Amino acid sequence: MDPNSQADLTALLRAWPHEPGRVNVRIIAGDDGRPKIQVRVELGILQFEMTGRPDGLRPEGHESVLDMVRERERQQRVSSSPERFVLSTDDCAALREESVQYYHRYVALFVLEDFQGVVRDTTRNLELFAFCHRYGESQQDREVLEQFRPYVIMMRTRAQASLAMRGGQTRVALAAIDTGLDELRRAFEDRGQADRFEQASEVQVLHGLRDMLVPKLPSSQRLELEERLRAAITAENYELAAILRDELRMME
Repeated sequence: MDPNSQADLTALLRAWPHEPGRVNVRIIAGDDGRPKIQVRVELGILQFEMTGRPDGLRPEGHESVLDMVRERERQQRVSSSPERFVLSTDDCAALREESVQYYHRYVALFVLEDFQGVVRDTTRNLELFAFCHRYGESQQDREVLEQFRPYVIMMRTRAQASLAMRGGQTRVALAAIDTGLDELRRAFEDRGQADRFEQASEVQVLHGLRDMLVPKLPSSQRLELEERLRAAITAENYELAAILRDELRMME
């Protein structure tokens, strides 16, 4: 087919109808022989590469804009330039646009239960947020993405816990959730919103997931928790003791 020819998409869209309220995702074989992710949206279909930049582009030969600006920063650092590396407003805009592509893909991957892919893409977006926060030219460029950090942390934590549960590792899943909650607390504190932590929807999601996992612990886990609680009290580590008491209560 001529790539420049015009085509009516009506038949394609009717064959895969949009379902309101549902993330409708599938994997198809691309013309290049590689699998592609497709997401049905109300007015069409989004298509992503499984790996690399979701739209398949390679900015200046790099896998992504993030990799491109990281390389610029590295080159300036090794050149011992006295100037501070700065991301221009255009750079930050390009990074934000790229982060949206990865967002759409990791949501689709979560539906497909490709949890390793979700961890990969959420980790990558968190690194992008941090890079903009560190090097953005303006305060707006440095701060605008931080509002999305709690959601991305929550999605990564859910994927990590799901991977652990898939392997029957309940304790590993619980540890991932606890780490995610700690990250969320720091994220809210860093933005001066510590008072919003307990009520945040991302925190409530992880607490709910944790509550579902605790009953799956083996009975021997209770004895271990009780021993750890006694040791924490002896060591006067009352913060850890409080956490362990909560775990014991949830087991009851």
